[in-house]
Amino acid sequence: MPQFSNFNLSDDFTLPYSLEAEQTILGSILINSDILGIVMEIVKPDCFYIEQHQELYRIMIQMMGKGSHIDVITVLNEAVALHVFDTAAEGRTYLANIAESVPTVANVRSYCKIVMDKYYIRLLAGSCRDLLTSIQQGENNAQVLLETAEQNIFNIRQGRNTGGLVPFSEIITEAYQQVGRLAGPDREQYIGIRSGFSYLDTMTSGLNKSDLILVAARPAMGKTAFALNIAQNVASKNRDKQVCIFSLEMSKEQLAARFLSSVAQVDSGKLRSGRIFGDDWTKLASATSFLMNMPIYIDDTAGITVPQIKAKLRRMKNLGLVIIDYLGLISSTMRTDSKVQIVTEITRQLKIMAKELQVPVLVLSQLSRGPENRQNKRPMLSDLRDSGSIEQDADVVMFLYRDAYYNENCKTPNVAECIIAKNRHGETGMVNLIWDGQFTRFSSMEKSSGKI
Repeated sequence: MPQFSNFNLSDDFTLPYSLEAEQTILGSILINSDILGIVMEIVKPDCFYIEQHQELYRIMIQMMGKGSHIDVITVLNEAVALHVFDTAAEGRTYLANIAESVPTVANVRSYCKIVMDKYYIRLLAGSCRDLLTSIQQGENNAQVLLETAEQNIFNIRQGRNTGGLVPFSEIITEAYQQVGRLAGPDREQYIGIRSGFSYLDTMTSGLNKSDLILVAARPAMGKTAFALNIAQNVASKNRDKQVCIFSLEMSKEQLAARFLSSVAQVDSGKLRSGRIFGDDWTKLASATSFLMNMPIYIDDTAGITVPQIKAKLRRMKNLGLVIIDYLGLISSTMRTDSKVQIVTEITRQLKIMAKELQVPVLVLSQLSRGPENRQNKRPMLSDLRDSGSIEQDADVVMFLYRDAYYNENCKTPNVAECIIAKNRHGETGMVNLIWDGQFTRFSSMEKSSGKI
């Protein structure tokens, strides 16, 4: 999203800003440097309209990162060195005046809200200006214009401005604060969402925001069951987070039956045949009551594209997890017969979507027939179908493998392996899970094998 802070729509129109609110925020920090931590949670430098205020705020953030004391004199010294003021006398007078004019530092959050309100209005004005410019330059594709407008509005709602280079001092300070939040009493709000499989979560740090997570396997290994188990685990433990499932292969009714079988522990074959007797009805009624309160949403549109998925997800209020079943059935907007190019474009779009929405996106995928031709049937990264971009774009790649599928004499027919073949955030390895095919359900085991 472009930076729109300092432009005018016409010669007689000035974009809204509050000089007093901007000055009061900076003055509050000069009086009490502890206020900076509160302000940084709400306001970024580009949110100030006055460029001089942006620079002063950046100086304060940098000083905080260095552990320097922040007051009128120390900030003045840095500001003069960076030519924020023409003279030291001008800077001394200005900083002293804004510090003296602060009504009370206790209301700093209110001042921040005023600054942010004005900032968002300027962003909206800039978005409208760019849209009009596109139309004036001959863009007449309504779908493109709608997509652009919707994307800009979404970015503004999310409070993200991705339009410029950010000083490393700001980034490293934010990273330091994030570490503090992860180590603090409210750490559960900031760590990755738990999949419900304990050892898997230990290895991956959970399902992290902006991650593209690929779960791949040969047919009949339980990919969909695994994804639905994760969906249920996330939804049951995070009732304020919405889990969205895009099922391109199975209907929403079929997925609902899968959920019922797993939760009620009623054989999935009975649900398909309708041969339900005795206590099964009680179990199903109880499972239905339990699942009705789950914040799970299912879309079974066939041949959906990534832009269409993204447009639907933008309308969700508090998105926690996205599941797509499966990669090979997503339609492409490209006009080409090259399967490699199509998959490359789709995985790139999915990774961008995960980053924009700041949500983990779990995508299921089929593997090539490579494992069938080897003595050791366990999947490898080279078995991913159609494009190397799948491995490249994914943050985490997991394979599901059940030895009992290939080996009739398997001594552990109910054991499944979740092989973490790529993990951008940590170690790779293998996690053993219990597979209950009767109820299409995976569950954790006490122990896991080591690295692979």
